[in-house]
Amino acid sequence: MEIIDAAVERSQIEISREELLIVNAALNEVCNGIEVFEFETRIGADRERVAALLKTVGSLLDKMDASHT
Repeated sequence: MEIIDAAVERSQIEISREELLIVNAALNEVCNGIEVFEFETRIGADRERVAALLKTVGSLLDKMDASHT
């Protein structure tokens, strides 16, 4: 991962497909694989927000795969 720009509220990074797969797997596990007691407190976001992020990451991976073929 390469940090391109960092600010208080937003950052811009370049991330490899391999790194994105790690993020996808971790988000999937948190959302679907394990029961997290006090989810929002421990994760820092509610389950719906994390699930939406997981969906976005999945869509990005799909787009990367489609552009590869």
